[in-house]
Amino acid sequence: RTLKIAINTRLLLKDKLEGIGWFTYESVKRVVKSHPEHTFYFIFDRKYSDEFIFAENVIPVVVGPPARHPILFYLWYEFSLPKVLKKIKPDVFISPDAFLSLSSEFNDLVVIHDLNFEHYPEHMSRIYRMFYRYFTPKYALKATRIATVSEFSKNDIITQYGIDSNKIDVLYNGSNDVFKVVSDKDKAQVKKKYTNEKDYFVFVGAFNPRKNLQNIFKAFDEFKVNDSRGIKFVVVGEKMYWNKEINESFERMSFKDDVIFTGRLGPQDLSLVVGSSLALVYTSYFEGFGIPIIEAFNSEVPVITSNVTAMPEIAGDAALLVNPSNVKEISSAMRSIVDDEELSLTLVEKGRKRRNEFSWEKTADRLWKSIMETVKNNQI
Repeated sequence: RTLKIAINTRLLLKDKLEGIGWFTYESVKRVVKSHPEHTFYFIFDRKYSDEFIFAENVIPVVVGPPARHPILFYLWYEFSLPKVLKKIKPDVFISPDAFLSLSSEFNDLVVIHDLNFEHYPEHMSRIYRMFYRYFTPKYALKATRIATVSEFSKNDIITQYGIDSNKIDVLYNGSNDVFKVVSDKDKAQVKKKYTNEKDYFVFVGAFNPRKNLQNIFKAFDEFKVNDSRGIKFVVVGEKMYWNKEINESFERMSFKDDVIFTGRLGPQDLSLVVGSSLALVYTSYFEGFGIPIIEAFNSEVPVITSNVTAMPEIAGDAALLVNPSNVKEISSAMRSIVDDEELSLTLVEKGRKRRNEFSWEKTADRLWKSIMETVKNNQI
């Protein structure tokens, strides 16, 4: 029979796709196109762009208010959304952004990407923190099924909220198709543009304290003491959460002139900057997945990442794993990449194998299985 599938698409924003927005875009687009027999209702909280109406079996619905603040989240999920769902009467409601409506009666599948707010609440503003910590356990209990992006996150949800493991599906993220090997010619242009033609390490991410820039700065400074090649450090991302600790760590650097901030880059530029680097340095304290690791594998660039949370699960044996709290370990990993070409080549080779585990096609297939399991619940 034809299913009615409602999806919360409020994070599909033209030219402003963030992590969960990309997840929604890449996985939902594939699900919709490979299942033309079913009808998908995309629920937006503002005027949408036509590029997000992926096929003829998509019916867009707009309902306000635009929800970008905990008070508006509450209004949208508990008042606006239930009204729309009552009209649609979907077989399943899918919410990729970890929020649900507690007052709606339909079967739902919620994607909870990670629980960083439970572990690092101090990195979030008070009102968001209160919202997440109050509502997320309720959503997890209410959901018919939960999907998440790593075994690490699955176990975290089980431990934090006492959820039955049979109710949780793991669907790994993929990475954007633009990440691929960069030609020598393009590498030369990238270095000319950003680093005065010098080799460089790269960091990608929001400058959130849990991304550990404070220790990466210290490690790079330590690495530079014995560097005769003028190697730079390129930092890609927005200074959204740039706090006192990160700032102090940066200001204390002897080699801060060798740090280049690019700001936020679009996918095409980002893929060139990652693909032209010596290695990605991605040593967060906490990740539910860590998409830049896969982007680096696809760009055939070595990876230095942390030995905690989801990162070892995603990187497998294809990265140098370090203790994120240990500046010396991060710095000597940088040194190993520069001094040992054989090691770099081995890491790239292992990355080539490892990356086959992760693609948006696989994510979409797993999401579809999850949707079917949720619908089955209706018929029991």
